Amino acid sequence: MPTNGTNCPLKLQFGLINHESRYLTAEAFGFKVNASAPSLKRKQVWTLEQDSQDPQVVYLRSHLGRYLASDKDGKVTCEAEGRNTDCRFLIAAQSDGRWALQSEPYLRLFGGSRDYLSCFAQVITEAELWAVHLALHPQANLLSVARKRYAHLSPDDGEIAVDRNIPWGVAALLTLVYLEGKYRLKTCDSRYLVNDGKLSAESGRGTGYTLELKCGKLAFKDCEGKYLSPMGPTGTLRSGRCSKPGKDELFDLEESHPQVVLMAANGKYVSIRQRVSISANQEDETDLETFQMEIDKESRKCLFRTNEGKYWALVAHGGIQTTTTERSANTMFAVEWMGRRVALRASNGKYICTKKNGQLAAISDSIGEDEKLILKLINRPMLILRGLNGFICHHKNSNTLDANRSVYDIFTLHFSDGAYHIKGEGGRFWYVNSSGLVCSDGETPDDFSFEFLEHGRIAIRGKNGRYLRGQGGMLKGDGVTPDSSALWEY
Repeated sequence: MPTNGTNCPLKLQFGLINHESRYLTAEAFGFKVNASAPSLKRKQVWTLEQDSQDPQVVYLRSHLGRYLASDKDGKVTCEAEGRNTDCRFLIAAQSDGRWALQSEPYLRLFGGSRDYLSCFAQVITEAELWAVHLALHPQANLLSVARKRYAHLSPDDGEIAVDRNIPWGVAALLTLVYLEGKYRLKTCDSRYLVNDGKLSAESGRGTGYTLELKCGKLAFKDCEGKYLSPMGPTGTLRSGRCSKPGKDELFDLEESHPQVVLMAANGKYVSIRQRVSISANQEDETDLETFQMEIDKESRKCLFRTNEGKYWALVAHGGIQTTTTERSANTMFAVEWMGRRVALRASNGKYICTKKNGQLAAISDSIGEDEKLILKLINRPMLILRGLNGFICHHKNSNTLDANRSVYDIFTLHFSDGAYHIKGEGGRFWYVNSSGLVCSDGETPDDFSFEFLEHGRIAIRGKNGRYLRGQGGMLKGDGVTPDSSALWEY
């Protein structure tokens, strides 16, 4: 596995908020732009693209795939299908983290409100300043550009250390919490990073950071105007002395793949402890029993990667070994989801079974007890779900859940014999009521099963066998098939 940049950096997508707290919006009708929306939905999401020749130059692409542009008279449009001279902008980051966007060919500044947007101002005023609200899924791995190492929670030292070659296990998951224009970094045990490097259960002044962008990389500026960077031999993440971000202060956010442990019918965990061959023979969950699930975007088959960067692969006589770092047909497995259990079918058309000695082999024609596995997701103790129309969030005035919000609630996930319990505010549980609505005030936990169906997305099934889906802004538990309304970024 490459030690630096295991996965591709996430594309930077965000909303831009003007001085009236309204979001820059790209309308489908006539490709018009305005700044009228009160919240961040699909029409308010912009993707930043850098120029390959000049990294200072950026392009802003709307959700419709069209580019923001300004002509010499300051008229703003968003209908260009490709990049042209008028689409070139420069970002002038201000001390408070807001951006001024300047047309690169005409050197005029972009700003305004409602339907009155132009790119003609010559000096920066409040009307030309835009706050940046990230539109990424907020759970990711953090890679230091200079050290080429990943951040992870080091609970023994009470810090976030930047010294991992690969982002492995739950400790490598960081959650970005957006609050009042600032971002907080939250660890998997629900603590916030303070700018002195300590971790706190409470969110205070020292835990808020302004995001800045430099050459497509992120920098985190604290309340004193200093930047987070890895310090010392373990790379303790804290604010340094720099008031300008250099390479040491730059980070990439990378997609956090699901990491799982698998238990076979013999009650033992599947492990690579015995090196090449994979066997179900361990009592404990360690890094050697943890596998990264990577869903192939085209076939939707699953690859299992070890912490050494090797893939499970089908070898002669149906054996399953970890001998390759290359993807191929033999490293892809079709997953059959059966509620609390899964079965894996290899490229030879046979199901994986657990032999008497614990070894796994793809030699079965049908699914019996020996072919069933329990699959447990380990690196999402905090669950944030985003669907087609927005995030899942508690409804303000009832026990139901919204599925179209621009802000998110964090839910906790508990595993129970192949199923999951989802806990919300006040320690109450999710359940599906008799009308098919998902409620969040259950006294006792209800079982939900997860199906990893697409790259970066899951389907969730209630105990009624139906899928959770967003409909009319509400979360319902009545989906018959896992269509696009029932797939969730997690």
